[in-house]
Amino acid sequence: MHTRKALQQQFEQALKAQNFPADPPELYEPFSYILGLGGKRLRPVLVLMGCDLFGGDIEEAIDPALALELFHNFTLIHDDIMDEAPIRRGQPTVHKQFNTNIAILSGDVMLVYAYRYISKLKPPVLQQVLAVFHDTAIKVCEGQQYDMNFEQREDVSIAEYLDMISLKTAVLLAGALKIGAYTGGADESDAQRLYDFGKHLGLAFQLQDDLLDTYGESGDFGKQVGGDIIQNKKTFLWLKALELADEAQRAVLVQWSSAQEFDPAEKVKAVKAVYNALDIKSLTGELMQEHYGMALAALDEI
Repeated sequence: MHTRKALQQQFEQALKAQNFPADPPELYEPFSYILGLGGKRLRPVLVLMGCDLFGGDIEEAIDPALALELFHNFTLIHDDIMDEAPIRRGQPTVHKQFNTNIAILSGDVMLVYAYRYISKLKPPVLQQVLAVFHDTAIKVCEGQQYDMNFEQREDVSIAEYLDMISLKTAVLLAGALKIGAYTGGADESDAQRLYDFGKHLGLAFQLQDDLLDTYGESGDFGKQVGGDIIQNKKTFLWLKALELADEAQRAVLVQWSSAQEFDPAEKVKAVKAVYNALDIKSLTGELMQEHYGMALAALDEI
């Protein structure tokens, strides 16, 4: 078994070895720009870990790992446009660094390249991986649409929110692991168990991300702190606060969520004060740990 760090280094070397086109530069410079911002490379490393867990050849998992990294960055480019996000991994987002039309097209070509890498696999693994990739890609898009829908709704439930982040975030981690499992020769039942592990891990991961959005430091987080509050995102923190708030606290939350013009820093400060009064940070951490425990339980069954 390889360590996560060793697999991460192996993937980074493989990514650097790829010769993506340089022309037209307007199309491929954003492509290189976002990949060059780094990141944890979590999803491709999960592909490699899934393969390694079942004794597969890591080299055979590199192509689907590259596909998952390109697909993930494609979604980031488009999500940042839809969210009007200014910062990604501590740097200007692609549409801010270049422009929106270029960002859309560059994201599109990343998706095409993702399919090109997957197509290098041989049957029957190719069919297994494509089925997972298609299902994952559809669910990620569904999750993004729910996320946008929730910005306009005031009746979102915590259960709906958890379903949304399962689609938008968790299934991509789960799909990466299942793709790795198939590449490593796992049978269907073990591949599904690893998928379940990844799904609960992904839910815990997104809850942690929600916490960092409100309580992280900008230099460490790599994104605009308080962005979820500014954009009226129906995160677990927001929904739990509404559930527990008294009349005065609810009035504060409703006031800021309905305000058309506001100072972003003032809004974040006011909403965060309600969160602090209700101990929302601890409650979010408890739910995060619950899903982390469920992830470990699924892994133990393999």
